[in-house]
This record gives sequence, structure tokens and C-alpha cells, in this order.
Amino acid sequence: MCVLDSFRLDGRVVIVTGATSGLGAGFARAIADSGGTVVLAGRRADRLDEFAATLTARGASVAAKPTDVADHQQCADLVAFAMERFGRVDGLVNNAGIGEAVPAIKATPEHFRHVIDVNLNRVFWMAQACAKVMQPGSSLVNVSSVLGLIAPRFPQAAYAASKAGVIGMTRDLASQWSARKGIRVNVLCPGYFLTEMTEGGASELEANVVANSMLARFGNQEELDPAVIYLLSPASSYTTGTTLVVDGGMVAL
Repeated sequence: MCVLDSFRLDGRVVIVTGATSGLGAGFARAIADSGGTVVLAGRRADRLDEFAATLTARGASVAAKPTDVADHQQCADLVAFAMERFGRVDGLVNNAGIGEAVPAIKATPEHFRHVIDVNLNRVFWMAQACAKVMQPGSSLVNVSSVLGLIAPRFPQAAYAASKAGVIGMTRDLASQWSARKGIRVNVLCPGYFLTEMTEGGASELEANVVANSMLARFGNQEELDPAVIYLLSPASSYTTGTTLVVDGGMVAL
């Protein structure tokens, strides 16, 4: 196989959660452009259908199902939908999540539990549901954050805890499933990228990125997409339990 061909996703069915906007939508486009079939999941049904139509118009093979991944049953239903529609699930981009910035002293139990439930528990529910049907050679990509590895510069205790938890859980799932089931499990840790949430230009956030990263700027979606394609594709067939950081040099400072 040619080196470049090993990055292709032809014939592979990949579920992307949190696919209606931001990084998730970018990942879905990149997967489709790499030849993969994409199953889109998100809570906003109208945007999901609109995005699915856009990808279909580009020639992609796409299906979409409104899903709240914080609900264990809806995760199972999403995987069942993919199996019924395409007969297989070869990849998962476990991307859905929420952000927050609340001083720790003011965080309520309800708030903390909600962030952990969405950002950590849902990763496990989706991974578990997919692992039950995946065949050897499949790949799970859990999306964490650079803030799971370094101290946030904003008050984000629940968010940082949830993202650090994703990293630890990924290592454990890799140890359980890689040899026994042939399923690779890795974690992607993005830094700060231009999305709907960041491109508005919060000056304090931008100043933080400039001061605390070697490249001194936000990343662009196109600079993150190759990392997720690598982790999903045969190119990473000997990579599992790994934390892949794409952060413009934040962790290194």
C-alpha cells in the first residue's frame, strides 16, 4: 500500500458526535473527503439535516440521527441506526462536549455533575456501544483537550477534570480492547482552534493563546483534521493508547 493510500477511509463507516458545528463538523467533512461514510450525530436536528444535505451534495455517503450522547440509551440507538443503515461501524470520533468557566468556589453540584456527565460519561457510553459491534481494525478516537494536560488559565475545574478523565479512560479502554478485540483506542487533545465559539474574538482568550503557545495563535480546522484522519485510518494501525496533542505548542511551554 502506498503511504498516502494508507490514510484513505474508503469503505469505512465512521460515527461523529457533536457533528452539527465546530470541530465536529470539520472532522465529518474531512472524513467524507477521505472517502469515508459518515454517520452524523448531534442534538440540533435541523442543523444536522442541513449539514447532511451539504455533505451529500459534495458526493459523500452520509446518514444523520439526532442524538443526545449524555443518554446511554440514545448512544446505543445511534450505533444500532448505523448498523441498520450500513451494516458496520469502523470508527468513532467521540467529539460531543460542552465548555464552561465557573470559579470552583461557586460551582454547584448540579453544574459539576453535568459537565462530567456530558464530557466524560458520554465518551464511555459511546465507546462501549461502538465496541460491541466493531470488528478488528476499527478505531475509536476520543476528543479530549489540551486542558486535560495543563492547568487552564481560566476557572474550569469541571471541564479540566472531565478532559483529564477522558485521557485516563482512553488508556484503559486501549488496554482492554486493542489486543483482545483488535480495536485501537486513542485520544486527540486539541488546543485552541477557530470555531463558532472562538472566532468572535474574545480578547482575553486570544491574549492567553498568544502568550501561552509557541505558535502564538489559534489553530485552523485544516491543521487538526489530518490528526483525526491519521487515528481513524490504517496509517495508525500500530498506534493505540496514545495521546496525540495538536496545540500549537501549549503543552511544551
